[in-house]
Amino acid sequence: MKRDYYELPESSKIMRFLWKAAGGDRYILERATYSDQIKYMCLGGIVFATGAMAGLAGGYAFYTIFSPKGSALENELDYTTMISSIVFGIIWGLIIFNIDRFIVTSTGKGDGTEKITWDEFKSAIPRIIMGAIIAITISKPIEIRMFQTEINNKLYEKQLILQKEFEKRTTANFEERLKVVENELGDVGKQKQDLIERIKVAEQAYTDNLMGKANGIVAGDGPLSKALKSQIDNLNKELDRFNEMNKTKIETADKKRKEILEEKEKALATNVQVAKGLDGLLERIKLAHEVAGFWITLFITLLFMAIELTPIFFKLMLNKTPYDYLSENRDDLIRAENGIEVRYDYYKDKKGIERHLIINHEAEKIIFEKMKVTEIQKELTEYAIAKYKEKEKEKIDANLDEYIKKINPDEFNA
Repeated sequence: MKRDYYELPESSKIMRFLWKAAGGDRYILERATYSDQIKYMCLGGIVFATGAMAGLAGGYAFYTIFSPKGSALENELDYTTMISSIVFGIIWGLIIFNIDRFIVTSTGKGDGTEKITWDEFKSAIPRIIMGAIIAITISKPIEIRMFQTEINNKLYEKQLILQKEFEKRTTANFEERLKVVENELGDVGKQKQDLIERIKVAEQAYTDNLMGKANGIVAGDGPLSKALKSQIDNLNKELDRFNEMNKTKIETADKKRKEILEEKEKALATNVQVAKGLDGLLERIKLAHEVAGFWITLFITLLFMAIELTPIFFKLMLNKTPYDYLSENRDDLIRAENGIEVRYDYYKDKKGIERHLIINHEAEKIIFEKMKVTEIQKELTEYAIAKYKEKEKEKIDANLDEYIKKINPDEFNA
């Protein structure tokens, strides 16, 4: 707007966008002062920055929750989850942006001075609580991203410990099951194992004899070697006969043992995946507190709370400026245009609190007109009924018998 004594610089698109983010009225801001324009641009910048940080934090949290779980030291990106996280982050950022925008625009200027009174602070408490909750939800995902390297190392250690614990329990569990299978074989298993041990001893003796290690004799295929060879053959035949006699029982036990060992391998592989699954958002937040410590975590949270709550407190501390007076003038003109009168602090309610008297002249005029029209309609209706009554009386006086006949024709005929 051009003036002889003061000319405002032309606003840019970015400035107008930030005005809108802060809930500022462009029409009035372009007619106010440059300091008003800067104030609302800065407020809008804080609101926009908060929304952008919320979008990044929300997207990262979404990716942490839904990305495929693996070793904490593996950094392979899952592009499907990443695209979903970007979409969610944008939506989440817009939600927080609009909530922040509402909080800032609904916060008044208080009494228009730099001092924040107790009444002003009390009225701002709901907005402060909302802002604090938003600040915490933004700070935690960013916090775990800041300490990602340290968290990954700690998380990898926990995954290894958990994996070893799972392996220990799984092995113990399957060892018990294998013992049950061996107990089911009973003497058959022991006898078979004894035969196998005897064969091993005979084979070792035969090998030692061939190598010249037995009884100090020269290595070779002499009578002793042939005797040992014959013994081994007899023992193998005895083992074959034993297996044939107990074939069903041994095959059943071997089958069970094989199945148990296969289940064990699967369980161990599952344990690895379960241990890698210890990579959720909650676990990372816990480790972030452990890695960073109480004071650093608190400092980061307070930093984001300060960013989030700054617009609320600053609006309560701002002095009234031309923008505020122009806004009040605009509101008064709109009220006057629509026949609305406000008498400030006109009466006290039952609790002694000052209240405004709102008079809607246009509405009252319409109500008054409606009431008068209704009263006139009632008067005219009463007049019409009276006239109808007089006319009916004249008809009765002229022909009484005919009227009685109309009322009760059966009685009249009797």
